[in-house]
Amino acid sequence: MSFGGFVDSGHKPIFTSPGLSLALQTSMDGVLVRRQSGDFDFGGLNREEEYESRSGSDNIEGGSGDELDPDEPPSKKKKRYHRHTPQQIQELEALFKECPHPDEKQRLELSRRLSLETRQVKFWFQNRRTQMKTQLERHENSILRHENDKLRAENMSIRDTMSNPICTNCGGPALLGEVSLEEQHLRIENARLKDELDRICALAGRFLGKPVSAHLGAHHLPMPSSSLELGVGSATNGFGVPGQVPGSFNVPVGVDRSVFLELALTAMDELVKMAQEREPLWVPGLYGGRETVNYEEYLRMFPRCIGVRPMGFATEATRDTGLVIINGIALVETLMDANRWADMFPAMISRTSTTDVISSGMGGTRNGALQLMHAELQVLSPLVPVREVNFLRFCKQHAEDIWAVVDISIDGLCDSMAAVDCRRLPSGCLIQDMPNGYSKVTWVEHSEYDENGAHQLYRNLLSSGICFGAHRWVATLQRQCECLAILMSSAPTREHTAITPNGRQSMLKLAQRMTDNFCAGVCASTVHKWDKLSTNSSSPLGADVRVMTRRSVNDPGEPPGVVLSAATSVWLPVPPTRLFNFLRNERLRSEWDILSNGGPMQEMAHIAKGQDHGNCVSLLRASAISPDKSSMLILQETCIDASGALVVYAPVDIPAMNVVMNGGDSAYVALLPSGFAILPDGPARNKNDDDGNVEGGSLLTVAFQILVNSLPMAKLNVESVETVNNLISCTVQKIKSAIHCDS
Repeated sequence: MSFGGFVDSGHKPIFTSPGLSLALQTSMDGVLVRRQSGDFDFGGLNREEEYESRSGSDNIEGGSGDELDPDEPPSKKKKRYHRHTPQQIQELEALFKECPHPDEKQRLELSRRLSLETRQVKFWFQNRRTQMKTQLERHENSILRHENDKLRAENMSIRDTMSNPICTNCGGPALLGEVSLEEQHLRIENARLKDELDRICALAGRFLGKPVSAHLGAHHLPMPSSSLELGVGSATNGFGVPGQVPGSFNVPVGVDRSVFLELALTAMDELVKMAQEREPLWVPGLYGGRETVNYEEYLRMFPRCIGVRPMGFATEATRDTGLVIINGIALVETLMDANRWADMFPAMISRTSTTDVISSGMGGTRNGALQLMHAELQVLSPLVPVREVNFLRFCKQHAEDIWAVVDISIDGLCDSMAAVDCRRLPSGCLIQDMPNGYSKVTWVEHSEYDENGAHQLYRNLLSSGICFGAHRWVATLQRQCECLAILMSSAPTREHTAITPNGRQSMLKLAQRMTDNFCAGVCASTVHKWDKLSTNSSSPLGADVRVMTRRSVNDPGEPPGVVLSAATSVWLPVPPTRLFNFLRNERLRSEWDILSNGGPMQEMAHIAKGQDHGNCVSLLRASAISPDKSSMLILQETCIDASGALVVYAPVDIPAMNVVMNGGDSAYVALLPSGFAILPDGPARNKNDDDGNVEGGSLLTVAFQILVNSLPMAKLNVESVETVNNLISCTVQKIKSAIHCDS
C-alpha cells in the first residue's frame, strides 16, 4: 500500500517515531491492551484479530412467524437466512448514517428500490441499531473498568502506606503511636508525588523519544525551555515551580495538566493511523466524493479519547488529501500560531486564540509543541450556528520531512466544561514535504455536534462534511497558499499599473478587513457585539431572515451610528460555479444591484489572487454615471475553490481610495460590507450540464450591512428593519429572475 508517502506496498512503515512508543490495540474480547514498543507501528492490524460482524447483512426470514408452518412442532420450524448483496448493504448503510430510525414511508421506498420486503428492511435496521448500541456499551464498560481498577490500586497503596509507617531516625518500621498525624499525611503525600513523578517520567519518555529516570535529581531532567514544559496540577510546572498560565482561559480546576499530554499523545496515535488506513475504515462517499469513516470499524479500532458521545449528538468524519504550495515547516508554523491560522482560513474561523502554552517545542522547533486553544468555527449562513471549541493542539515531527498536527477537545475532562455544542475528536493533518516547495497534506476532520441548532436545509451538508469537513479545509488551504505564492512572486502581472506596490498591499489589507467584517455579520461572531432582533416581517423569505444590530462608535474603519445586518440563505437550482460567475460579472450587475444605477459597471483596478480569474480584488465604478458626478466606487473581493465561493463588496469614497491606492493607511477607510456566500447543495455529481458546470444546486447566503442612523445613541425604528428586509428579499427575487428560476 502507498498512501501519502507514509507506507510502502507491503504495509510496512518507511519511518518510525521513537517518541510515540505507546500504541493502543483492541484484543478480540474487547479488552484494551497497552503494548510497549520502541517504534510507532504504522502498519495495518492483524486481520486474524479483527472483529467479524455481519453488520445487519444477514436477516432471518420468517422472523415474524408469517412464513412458518403452524402444524410443525416448534423444534422443527426452520429459519431461512437471507444474505444481502453488497449493493443492498451499501444502500442500507448509507441511509442508516443519515437516519437510523426510518419511518414506514422510507422503509417502503427502500424495499422497493432494493427488491427487499419491508419486513426485511425493518429487521435490518433493528439489528444494526442493536449492534451499534452493543459496541458502544462494550467500549464504555471497558473504560469504566479501567478507571475502577486505577482507583482501587490507589486506595490499596494509601492503605499500605498508612498501615506500615517508617521511622525517620532509623528507617525501620515504627509504631503508629510514634508517628504524628501530620507526619503520616506527609508520607502519604510523598508516596503520591513519587507515583506522579514516575508517571510523568513515563510520559516524558514518550514525548522526548528516550527514557527519563525518576531516580535522577531534578537538575538531570531536561530544561523546560528546550523540551518538556509539563505542568503537574494547575499551579505548578513539572519541576515544582509555580507556572505561568498565559491567556484568559486557564487550565480547568481539578484537571492535572499532565493529563493533557497523555490525551495529546493518544490523539496523535489515532490521527496518524486514521490518516493512512484504507478500507474498511474509510469508504468512498456518494458520487465518488470525499471519504467518510465506517463507524463500526472505527469503534473496533480506537478507544474513545474524551468519553461517551453526548445524547442527541451527531457525528461527522471525513478525510481528504491534496498538494499545497507551501513547505512543511512553514505550514506547521502557520497552524501553531493562532493569528496566522485564522488568516489562512478567513471564512472558516471567525475568532481564535492560544489560551495556554504547555510546551513550546524542543530544540527551537515546533516538535513537541503543545498548547491549549479556543476557536469559533463558522459556515457563512445564519441558519448554521457557530461552533465554539476548546481543544489541545499538539505538533510532532515523525521524520525529517514529515510532521503531524492534531487537535483534540478537552470538553468533558471536568464537569464545568460538559455543556458544549461541539467536540473535536482527533482531527488534524499529516504534512510531507515534496519537491519544489510543495507539501502533501492529508487532512482528517472528526467532530461530534448537536445538530438541533442547524436548519433542516443544512443538516445533510453537515453530516456529509461539506460545511466543516476535511475537503473544505484542504480546498481553502490550497487557494490561500496559491494566493500567497502569487502575491509574493516577482513575475509580471496583468494588473492595472495605476496601483503602486505599497498601494497594492494597502488595497489587499482593506479587502481583507471588508471580508472579515462580512463574515462576522453573517454568523453573528463575537468579533462584534450583535443584538438579534425579533421581526414580524411579511417578507417572502419569512422567519429565515436574521436581523441584527450594533452600535459603531469609535472604530475609524466604520461610519459612526447604528449598523443593521440582515442575512438569509436560500436554495437555488443552479450549479455553484454558474451562480458565482453571474454575481461577480460587472457587466450583469444591473440585474440585481441597486448601486449600479441601472447600468453595467466598469472595472477600474484588478489584483489577482489566484490562477482562477475569479480569485481577485477589484475596484468598480458605475458607468451609467459620469465620473465627475460620482463620488463613490465599489471595492469587491471574489474567491472560489472546490468547497464554495464568496462575493463581498462595499461602497467606498473616491478620495479615500486614492489614498489607499498610493500606499496610504487603509485603517481609516470607513466601509460596511455586503455580499454572497455560495455552497454546493450536496456532493458533486460526475455528470456536467451543457455549460460544463458540475450538476447540482446551490445554497446562496445573501447579507447586507447598512447604516440606519448616523447617531450612535439613536433608537432603531421599525421602518429601518422593514427597509433592509425588503432590500434582501428584492435582491433574492432579482437573482432568481435573472437566472430563470423564479418558481
